[in-house]
Amino acid sequence: MHAEPNVATTSASRGLDEPRAAAAAAHGPRRMKRSSRWAVGLASLALALAYAFPLWHIALEAPQYPEGIGFYIWAGKLTGEKPQDLRSINGLNHYIGMKPIEPDTIAELRYMPLAIGALILGGLAVAITGRRRLLYVWLGAFVLFALVGLADFWWWEYDYGHNLDPTAAIKVPGMNYQPPLIGAKKLLNFTAHSWPALGGLAIMAGAVVAMAVTWIEVRRARTPVPTP
Repeated sequence: MHAEPNVATTSASRGLDEPRAAAAAAHGPRRMKRSSRWAVGLASLALALAYAFPLWHIALEAPQYPEGIGFYIWAGKLTGEKPQDLRSINGLNHYIGMKPIEPDTIAELRYMPLAIGALILGGLAVAITGRRRLLYVWLGAFVLFALVGLADFWWWEYDYGHNLDPTAAIKVPGMNYQPPLIGAKKLLNFTAHSWPALGGLAIMAGAVVAMAVTWIEVRRARTPVPTP
């Protein structure tokens, strides 16, 4: 003998499932679409360029340096544009009272590779799982990294340009030597240039992709799924 299905139980079960289905339809699919996941994955891998190429380039132009001098900021080090450039810049800084640029004393150079690595792993986790909430967390971490990095870079430039040795050989009242965060600036007979390098551009491109994908996925999540 076969037991008859319990109509009341079946109806109750359907009654419980219907609100869940309606909620899922109202909020759209929970998983990211495949193209979004590919975009996040490729953007995360592109961040690895920050390990192979410098993030930022600061250059100085002056009549006494027709070829220019400058230095590159990498994820974990700081190097002269030419082998002797850092020494030349520190020699100039000494005369105007600026502190020497000593890469070993810059703590950010030790932490930045770890932060970039965490962003890469987080982005790959988003691409693999396709979880939209994880995408939002990753974007938030990305934006926080960018804002803190730029603010810290500005403060580093401010400190070097304003905290001058009062016993310096050359003193110009009211003058500071803070280079621009981005762009060009005249400093006495020097013109300082500050621009992102290839590694920095890769991070910026990754941030743009992260924001674009998030915007697409937020719109998609708010689009109701048609029910049959």
